[in-house]
Amino acid sequence: MENVTLEVKGMSCGHCVNAVENNVGALVGVSKVSVNLGEGKVEIEFNPSEVTLEEIKDVIDDQGYDVI
Repeated sequence: MENVTLEVKGMSCGHCVNAVENNVGALVGVSKVSVNLGEGKVEIEFNPSEVTLEEIKDVIDDQGYDVI
């Protein structure tokens, strides 16, 4: 398992947290997603043999947020 913390811009409310956590969490290989709204960070635990960091970032981008 690999852990990564991404800086994400554009998240401002509970809906944003749910959108990121639910969509990233639905990816095969992602075991944990935690959004810190105040800091604009998303902590993700994932299996790199099942899902790539780029795929995770793409899902966040698809929700309308910018990964820095």
